Amino acid sequence: MSKVIATNRKARRDYVVLETMEAGIELKGGEVKSLRDARINLEDSFARIEDGQVILYNAHISPYQEASYLNVEPTRPRKLLLHAKQIERLAGQLAQKGFTLIPLKAYFSESGFAKIDLAVCKGKKLYDRREDLKRRETDLEMRRAIKGRKQR
Repeated sequence: MSKVIATNRKARRDYVVLETMEAGIELKGGEVKSLRDARINLEDSFARIEDGQVILYNAHISPYQEASYLNVEPTRPRKLLLHAKQIERLAGQLAQKGFTLIPLKAYFSESGFAKIDLAVCKGKKLYDRREDLKRRETDLEMRRAIKGRKQR
């Protein structure tokens, strides 16, 4: 069972997730220990394909306190580890207008490696977000009504 250490809650609210894939992440120094302490923030992070590599931007991994001089910049660009075929397929999808790569969650796999769930997403319009909110509220009201009926 994998241990989820961080989720990007804004991603599913602001984007329509079309496809997800698992990617490894290249870390340095005390970053692994910071991840084990769940000290990562994916809120405003995104990924791009540059020179045949997928790079993760704005993922904030807090410096590990005991690492002293070995700490690196918290929001430095980090390379994501994918196969060449996967990167080619992603590049084809991202060539379409409006598509982007967003990390959904960070976790440790069963074998102990740090992984990122990466998603190909399309941005939602404001009216799409409002529609989702309305749908969620009506579903909640229906569940409450059904639950209230069962208790009588």
